[in-house]
Parts: sequence; structure tokens; C-alpha cells
Amino acid sequence: MTIQQIYEKAIALGIKLDPRGEAEVRAELARTKKDYDEMKEADKAWFDTASLTNPYSDTRILYGDVNRKVKRVMIGVDMEVAELLLADRLAERGRPIDLVIAHHPEGRAMANLYGVMGMQAGILYKYGVPINIAEDIMDERIKEVERRLMPINHSRSVDAARLLDIPFMCVHTPTDNAVTDFLQNIFDTKKPLFVSDVMDIIKEIPEYKTSGIEGAPAKVVCGSKTRKAGKVFVDMTGGTGGSKKAFEKLAIAGVGTVVGMHISEDHRKEAEEHHINVVIAGHISSDNLGINLLYDKVLPKDVDVVAASGFRRVVRT
Repeated sequence: MTIQQIYEKAIALGIKLDPRGEAEVRAELARTKKDYDEMKEADKAWFDTASLTNPYSDTRILYGDVNRKVKRVMIGVDMEVAELLLADRLAERGRPIDLVIAHHPEGRAMANLYGVMGMQAGILYKYGVPINIAEDIMDERIKEVERRLMPINHSRSVDAARLLDIPFMCVHTPTDNAVTDFLQNIFDTKKPLFVSDVMDIIKEIPEYKTSGIEGAPAKVVCGSKTRKAGKVFVDMTGGTGGSKKAFEKLAIAGVGTVVGMHISEDHRKEAEEHHINVVIAGHISSDNLGINLLYDKVLPKDVDVVAASGFRRVVRT
């Protein structure tokens, strides 16, 4: 399997599992194509043409020959300069790495992380928040994240990959879509009555069980285990944390419990004010689950996976 094939398959699966629905994602791609066609030639020089077929700006091939065949891949949550040096060291010891895949974005994918956050408006709409309100509250948050990303030296790891000549890719939102789809389907099917039931479901999943053993268990950070769960909303995709104003709108829409990867203190206080239970399943553990789910479908069984940087391989197929 080539690097390009892995990339395309990851994007295709991400689109299939997108919580907004595939039709909306295809409509977004069509709008991007229309905008590009109407641009002046001078403006096209700045345009990221990968966005014509890939709706996730945080997922890109960052360096390497896209036609290279992959027999061994090194996958981790945060793959930066240290991990690339580790990959180079493994090659010296007889374990050559054909491709390094990061979950969290690097390079131009990190610089443009805010570009995927608009999808959160579509997700809020699906759960009963009027789209005009959802888009308005997300617009402010997207601009905030864009400003925070501006000073970051996002090219460091890509430069290291180039100097070491190690193919490098990051796959973020497709992976987060996989964990969101998986958990939301479980909660929709099992319909947990209490928040404690939500916790019990999470604890039985191997990635969360391992994380608990390693000292980072799932926790209820708002509300309590004895409360009724109500409608459960899995909030684990869309780049990074959304607007704290969303909690009020979700409460009005009937959401009783939010299950997320992580939460800021300001967001937690907002959820508390609007009486929403919040269960934090865990950041790295949720990333682990998403990575495992995605690459079960993306990678052939004969590709050797070297797990690194917080990743623990669990094969389900």
C-alpha cells in the first residue's frame, strides 16, 4: 500500500463517519471547488488544492514520496522532532520506518487547524441547535483559535522529517470522527439511564481501561454519577474545543450529558451553570481509540505498526 493510498483511504473513512453526514461534507467540498474556480489566478497561488478533495485541513501528507510502498509505519499521538529522531534510530537498529503518522496535526495542518472547526456548527445543528445560532457562536471561537495558532513555529517537525528523509503524515479529524461515531452509536443503542451507566460503558472499552490502569481514568467533572444521563452527546471532533456558549444551547435542545476528551475550566463552569453533566473520557485514551478504529480499516494486516508517543495498538478486526 502506498502513502497516497493510506491518505486517501483515511480521508474517505473520515467522510463516511463524519457526524454531520456524508451529504453535507460533499456539499462543503462542492462549495470549495466553486470558490476555487471563481478565484483570480493570482489568488490561486495561495490556495491549498488538497482542500478540493480533502475537507479536513488538519490532515495532510507533510513530507515524502506519495508513491512509496509502506511495509512498516510508526504511529503516535504527538509525533514531533523527538519521535522522528526515534524513527531514524530504529532504522539504524534494523527496523526501517516507511512512514510516520501523527494524530495531532503538524506543519501546515497545524497552522490551519481552525479550518475544520466550522464542522462543529453542523454537529450542533444535528443535536437541535438552530444553524444560525450554531454558526454565530462558532465564528467567534474559530477566530480566537486562529489568532492563537498564528505565532506557532508549526514547521519544526516537518523540517526534521525532510532533513532525515522520513515520510511524514498527520491524520486528525478523520480519527476523531471514528471515535465520535463509535461512542455515539454505543450510547444511542444502550441508552444509559444514569451518568454512572455512561461511566460503566466507557470503562469496558480496552483503550479507556488501559488508561485507567495507567493513572488517567475517565471522570465526571460536572454533575454526578447518580444523576440521570438524559440525551448523551459525544463531543470529540471538530479540531479542538468549541464555544463555551454551546452548553446553553445544548441544554435548551435537551442534551443532558456531554462526553468529551477534555474541557477547559471556563467551559466546565459554563456546563455547570446550565446543568449539563460532563464526562471526560480522556484525551490520549480517546485518541487511542480513534486511531485504532481508523487504522483497523485503513491499513492492510501485513503492514507492521510501531506504536509510539502515547499510542497503544488494539486490533478489533
